[in-house]
Amino acid sequence: MILEPFAPFVSSEFRVKYATEPWELRGAAALRRAVFCEEQKIFEGSDRDAIDALATPIVALSSYVVAADAVVGTVRIHEEEPGVWWGSRLAVAPAYRRVGALGQALIRLAVSSAHGRGATRFLAYVQPQNGLLFQRLHWRVIDETALHGRPHLRMEADLAYYPPFLTPEAGFAAYPRKAA
Repeated sequence: MILEPFAPFVSSEFRVKYATEPWELRGAAALRRAVFCEEQKIFEGSDRDAIDALATPIVALSSYVVAADAVVGTVRIHEEEPGVWWGSRLAVAPAYRRVGALGQALIRLAVSSAHGRGATRFLAYVQPQNGLLFQRLHWRVIDETALHGRPHLRMEADLAYYPPFLTPEAGFAAYPRKAA
């Protein structure tokens, strides 16, 4: 009998929530560094900036059995001026990008929780290769610009599509897309 190698474990459920535990904050920082410094080489050494001092980090957590065990996605949000919120540093670990639900779930919690905190506008700079995903999620392109030496789309979410979410510390479950 020939045994097939095991497929890599993919959690059947992910928790998307505000980062509230020290290990979640460390995991979000490490994932951002891995994606934006090592993989994409947008920043050298660290991607931290002044926004981190006032931003609310959001994480997607994988779980093994019932306990969360790893940060596999992250984004941060902040209020730039009353009612005007921004999302930035959206990142999903390479091994989890094929799950298909994590980026969307992070975006949903980012916009809906800001909406619950009084957002009247929600904006983000988006890398062009991700523009179509955001458009499918009810975002519109405002203009194109360069950011950190790379092209970006300045986009705005349609808040009518994102009802206010008032319990972001608890978050919600996100499930992998079924393979077709």
